[in-house]
Amino acid sequence: MTISVAPGPDTQEGIRTGTAESTDSLTAPDIPWNLVIWNDPVNLMSYVSYVFQSYFGYSETKANKLMMEVHKKGRSIVAAGSKEQVERHAVAMHGFGLWATVEKASGGTGGNSGKSGGPGQGKGKRG
Repeated sequence: MTISVAPGPDTQEGIRTGTAESTDSLTAPDIPWNLVIWNDPVNLMSYVSYVFQSYFGYSETKANKLMMEVHKKGRSIVAAGSKEQVERHAVAMHGFGLWATVEKASGGTGGNSGKSGGPGQGKGKRG
């Protein structure tokens, strides 16, 4: 047996306020995420550049620039977008044998060297 109690005006107001707060957090704009490729001692630089070209559809020049950033700085942000999109890219990079992680983008576009033409605009077959 279920007992039903009619809420009073104070209870209703509390429910509305709680709902409004949770709705606001659900409708907040999607925070951009970065795909970070890390340097490793296994993959050849030419292979890393090839992966960037074949998966993301980057030009040879851009792929080589990102690859050199990975090589010299130890990491490079090669794509940005929604969390789900960037996670798919990370899984694909793991399939190519690259060390990839996903991180929240810091405020603004500063330091997002891999971004061009919009977030995560790779033309790869997998993403």
